[in-house]
Amino acid sequence: MPSTRLQLKTLLLGCFIKAKNTKSLHPNNTVSKHTPSSRRLSLSDLSNASSSVSIMSDLSNSLLGSNLHIFTFKELKEITHNFSRSSVLGEGGFGKVYKGFIDDKLRLGLKPQVVAVKVLDLDGKQGHREWLAEVIFLGQLKHPHLVNLIGYCCEDEHRLLVYQYMERGNLEDKLFKGYVATLPWLIRIKIAIGAAKGLAFLHEEEKPVIYRDVKASNILLDADYNAKLSDFGLAIDGPEEHQTHITTRVMGTHGYAAPEYIMTGHLTTMSDVYSFGVVLLELLTGKRSVDKNRPSREQDLVEWARPLLKDTHKLERLIMDPRLEGQYSIEGARKVAALVHQCLSHQAKARPSMRTVVKSLEPIMNLTHDIPIGHFVYLAPNEGEIEVKFVGSNILQSKHGMRVVVDGGPGTTTYLLFSLDG
Repeated sequence: MPSTRLQLKTLLLGCFIKAKNTKSLHPNNTVSKHTPSSRRLSLSDLSNASSSVSIMSDLSNSLLGSNLHIFTFKELKEITHNFSRSSVLGEGGFGKVYKGFIDDKLRLGLKPQVVAVKVLDLDGKQGHREWLAEVIFLGQLKHPHLVNLIGYCCEDEHRLLVYQYMERGNLEDKLFKGYVATLPWLIRIKIAIGAAKGLAFLHEEEKPVIYRDVKASNILLDADYNAKLSDFGLAIDGPEEHQTHITTRVMGTHGYAAPEYIMTGHLTTMSDVYSFGVVLLELLTGKRSVDKNRPSREQDLVEWARPLLKDTHKLERLIMDPRLEGQYSIEGARKVAALVHQCLSHQAKARPSMRTVVKSLEPIMNLTHDIPIGHFVYLAPNEGEIEVKFVGSNILQSKHGMRVVVDGGPGTTTYLLFSLDG
């Protein structure tokens, strides 16, 4: 019987040989497209490797999809203007993220696009294992609600990742930064649906993937507010068919981790469901999961809010984000609150699957009948749109789909246009 261990080859040879030699192995420095193997490569396939060299030689091109580019450090230094401060998009546990631009002038065949370049901080909280996890998972898993990994660099001590650029940044900044316009109700629901679809996809893999780091800062938003999960450094393969859970060191972010995981180290897909429930609660309340600046009994959002979620009067008075100014569906808010309560159950088995979560959230996008009437809005006409419409709940309807309009006050009206598709 042939070994079940995959015979894997040269994804990361650049870590051990010079870039000029890598070019001879991979024309144009891309991971070429092959017929996919019967099973997805996982971190556990590498766990028994005797050395770093054997790990690198065991990574298969065929499992990492098509057109995954192997960049040189020099190339990434060039596109980020020598990793200049003006190019910094943000910083996390992995390291700094820089904005760059790639096209066929950098390398023949590259699609012109803005990219985000994530640079591993050698003195930071994460290391080669987290970098490797991102390459393995995002190199193979492709979905509209997972951020797209374009390529990577593994040269000497340098570990970098190149992603698609997400125009609207992350959910944490959009939801909690005081200087940013309040996210309208339907955009919040759209974001929740997108993140839920991404998690459902991971959990429904033949070998499930547990994301393990669901939080607002890891949900990125494109120009149309489509949510995409990012930062797979803590992702891990789920239990085998004969297992109920995996046991691992407790990792993640305080305020989001499931109680059974914190107490026992037992990890299942239901751990992600709990964390998603925390994010959904943040979308309802506009409050962070943990905030030491709030009154002591309210500092832990879940503990404070859980008893209130099923009380419809307290929901509207205490739970709902006051910045929404009542511009939301009461029926929809109640349904979301009930779903949050399920996701945050102390009993993991009582939580819904992420597929059930998606099915529960999608109809809420259509609950607009009870949203208070908004304002009289004028829009410069696009093809097929009506110039002036009386809009309820800040919604403009055209034959091209729904558009949300945010009223910033007298003389400062802002038009926030996005498609509800996807």
